[in-house]
Amino acid sequence: MKLTELINHLEKWAPPALQESYDNSGLIVGNRDMEIKGVLCCLDSTPEVVQEALAKGANVIVAHHPIVFSGMKRFNGSNYIQRTVELAIKHDVAIYAIHTNLDHVLSGVNGRIAQVLGLQQPHILRPKQNTMCQIVVYSPREHTQKVSEAMFQAGAGHVGQYDQCSFELTGRGAFRPLEGANPSSGNVGRRSVMEEDRLEVIAHTWNLPRILAAMREAHPYEEVAHFVVNHMGPENGLGSGLVGDLAEPIAVDAFFDLVKEKFGVPLIRHTAHFGNSIRRIAVCGGSGFFLLEDAVKSGADIFLTSDIKYHEFFDADGRIILADIGHFESEQHTIQLLVDHIRQKFTTFATQLTGVRTNPVHYY
Repeated sequence: MKLTELINHLEKWAPPALQESYDNSGLIVGNRDMEIKGVLCCLDSTPEVVQEALAKGANVIVAHHPIVFSGMKRFNGSNYIQRTVELAIKHDVAIYAIHTNLDHVLSGVNGRIAQVLGLQQPHILRPKQNTMCQIVVYSPREHTQKVSEAMFQAGAGHVGQYDQCSFELTGRGAFRPLEGANPSSGNVGRRSVMEEDRLEVIAHTWNLPRILAAMREAHPYEEVAHFVVNHMGPENGLGSGLVGDLAEPIAVDAFFDLVKEKFGVPLIRHTAHFGNSIRRIAVCGGSGFFLLEDAVKSGADIFLTSDIKYHEFFDADGRIILADIGHFESEQHTIQLLVDHIRQKFTTFATQLTGVRTNPVHYY
């Protein structure tokens, strides 16, 4: 099987368009046409991980963090980034990163954290804006099904757990072909009136070019009457962070013990306790301090994230418990998430979990 099939599967789950502007998700090393021998999933690509992939017979690494974030001017092995890339290229090992785009889907990084903690009815903490648009196209009645099916096949009509969603309204369309036109019906210079449908579908903005191309290909007219309404507002399943409730309230100390157990955390940096118990929990894997106000507004009792600076702890200001469990620790379950997602789809090659612990932070 070719690498492009795996990439298409991953990008259907977490579209690259969802990544932050500073990010570098996608295929970093390798060729989409290469044959997959095996896949190794990890949080960070390092020389040790590439060596592990070679030892396990894997020629594809799927990592959460991109090994390259910015331009590289030299390849002389002077740092771990260069050594990783050089080793991967030398041994024909592809490296694919699925980073902030995976942070922004409900079933991604934060969804797995919620699952580990047993949170109920989790939902996005800060929904992503302007991800949806509406496409309206006018089609001859007898061609509407063909046009709609082509648009659905290209990705239109998805609403939550439903697909092929649309609205149709029948009316009368009129047009007059001018000199040089090649109409599928009617005659040049004469006004025609015929029964047409107004077909409406919604779509993710990043799929718009592909859907419009499919629409034009399936439509009988050489000039397709249509328009697009952008910026329809947030979609519930896309965005940053996540908030959910425990089945029952739990004492603060008992909750911290639970976090230590589930995430292998030797210590938790946190603000002062207030109240006797915790039930609503906000989470953001990796560096999530930017979501503090969203966590407060959600009514969460505690916000779990990482990379919090000293002065940032003051910003909790007695409104919420702010807890830092470590960057690696907060995202480590993403590795198993990647393995599970790939294994559910592909069985023709082995997908393995890295045995290399890439956390650069140690505790004494």
